[in-house]
Amino acid sequence: MKQNRFIQYTVGVCLTLTFCLVALLGVYDFILPDRVSYREGEAAPVFFGLSCTEAESVAAFADGQTAGMTTTRAELRLLGLPLKQVDLVKCADIRLYPGGMPFGVKLYTEGVLVVGFGDVDSESGAVNPAYQAGLRVKDVITHLNGHPLQSVDGLTAMIEAGGGAPIAVTYTRGSEVFSTTVTPVRSVSEGKYKTGMWVRDSGAGIGTVTFIDPTTGAFGGLGHGICDVDTGELMPMQRGTVVDVTINGVVPGAPGAPGELRGSFLAAKRGALIRNTTCGVFGVFSSLPAAPEEPLPIALKDEIRAGEAYIWCTLDENGPCRYAVELSSINKGATGSKCFVVKVTDPALLEKTGGIVQGMSGSPILQNGRIVGAVTHVLINQPDTGYGIFIENMLTSMPDVLG
Repeated sequence: MKQNRFIQYTVGVCLTLTFCLVALLGVYDFILPDRVSYREGEAAPVFFGLSCTEAESVAAFADGQTAGMTTTRAELRLLGLPLKQVDLVKCADIRLYPGGMPFGVKLYTEGVLVVGFGDVDSESGAVNPAYQAGLRVKDVITHLNGHPLQSVDGLTAMIEAGGGAPIAVTYTRGSEVFSTTVTPVRSVSEGKYKTGMWVRDSGAGIGTVTFIDPTTGAFGGLGHGICDVDTGELMPMQRGTVVDVTINGVVPGAPGAPGELRGSFLAAKRGALIRNTTCGVFGVFSSLPAAPEEPLPIALKDEIRAGEAYIWCTLDENGPCRYAVELSSINKGATGSKCFVVKVTDPALLEKTGGIVQGMSGSPILQNGRIVGAVTHVLINQPDTGYGIFIENMLTSMPDVLG
């Protein structure tokens, strides 16, 4: 009997220890970061006594000053045992001009984006050939009859020239490629052949430059992607141009009614837009615009503190001006464009705009002599408050542009 009780006791202790170990590992996995950043020349950081050991290289970004961030796959170890894999990011001495100046974007998509459907009034009744063929909102049509499709005009010309002949359509949905056949029908009211879908091939807007590489003229702006107004999806960019903008008015924000900067595009091309990502848009200026400060180092996530900071943004012909803000709710694990809360505290900015308005997206945020990130969003019912993105997140989306 005593031996049986001893065995039961031992098994119980082992199970309890196993449960505690599993729970501990789960807690560690939850609280430990998925991404660890440190500066070149420093030792990799240690978390709660866990060592961080490089395992394998997963990306080697360009060696330029803007893209001087190298990512390797690393393991956090507990008592020598691997606990969790993380992205270990080594940051070079990156120095960038802060932006704050507005820029205009003209973006053209890869193929055409399906944004909606409308039935065609054919002789046999209301029909929708495109929808019946399997096309849906957010699909991107890339080829017609095997030929690349580059514009809405190209689609219209193919439909009208075909006289109702079936059209082989290649399209993407997410990362998958599909093919179908759409047979246009003649609209009784318009006397034209139609497919019953609404499409878009371009977009334009105003944003703010976040940073500029002083050696290459490469820049990042907005802090979030350019999305289609109807679908809300990131627009699949084929090419884009950058032009200067003259700000000629401000519509102040109010609870429930976001404000906006109003401006006009200038004719001359100022640069090329190369990439549209969820963490900002990136391109190259043909000549460097005047920056409000000399090149500054960037702040890593662990160096950002809740409290006072300031932004640069342009509200009129006087160019970038400096305004006070306050940072809070810093989420160091955030990988998108909403990483911390930004509250406008500057009386002058509050008087002019009510807080954060459309067009200010990309306004650089600075703290303790470093570029922290950019303003990205406003809270609809609280216009003096919004979100910001880490400069790290923007830069890790940029190397593919420069490489």
